[in-house]
Order: sequence, then structure tokens, then C-alpha cells
Amino acid sequence: MKNRPHLEAADVQRILAAATAEAQSHGWKVSIAVVDDGGHLLGMTRLDGAAPLSAAICVAKARTSALGRRETAVYEEMINGGRTSFLSAPLIDGLLEGGVPVLQDGEVAGAVGVSGVKSSEDAQIAKAGIAALTS
Repeated sequence: MKNRPHLEAADVQRILAAATAEAQSHGWKVSIAVVDDGGHLLGMTRLDGAAPLSAAICVAKARTSALGRRETAVYEEMINGGRTSFLSAPLIDGLLEGGVPVLQDGEVAGAVGVSGVKSSEDAQIAKAGIAALTS
């Protein structure tokens, strides 16, 4: 039987703290979600001033990244490249950049999703959160 990595509560808190710090250092008002490898919510925060809708979008981005085992930017690029039929894919609705998988030894342990600023900035925040696990 193969063992898979998983995020623990302390990992989730480290990710959220580091991602929050990254967002606040730029004055960005965002929502940040962390999910497990099955896309189930483990932790989420909505910074002061972040749009209420960003709370739903960040969870969708994280879930999509975890289930797809890749950054959500890949899906956005496919759709923008003309593969619009991908919009009908089941179980995933966070098809914008800003969802990033948490990898450990090549395995997906979960994902981080961010919403509230430009998609590239959302991804920057997510990656800053994930980087806290290795520091």
C-alpha cells in the first residue's frame, strides 16, 4: 500500500499566515483557501475589504487545482486558447489562475486558492503561502 503526503492543521496555518503576509505587504484585499488532495476545505480567510464573492472563488480555485493536480492557470490558458468545451468539465469551476497545488515528493497533498486581485497576483500569493512549508 502506498502512503501519500497530507496537510496537517499546522501546515494549513503556516500557509494561511504566509499567504496573508504576502497579500498584506502589497495592500491586496483577497480571500485565501487551503484544501486537501480531494478538494475538501481545510482552512480559509477573507482579509478585511475583500469582496464577499472572492471567498467562494478562492475555494473553487483551490479545489480545482487539487482535483486536477495542476495549477489552475493551465485551465485558463486552455479555455483562452479556444478549448471552451472544458467549461463543462464536472466538479471544477475554479478555472482561473490563482489555484496552486501543494506538492510533496511529487505527490499532491492539497492546494491553495486565492481570489481578489489580478490572477497572476493571486497565484503569487498562493505560492508564497506554499513556500512557507519549506522554510
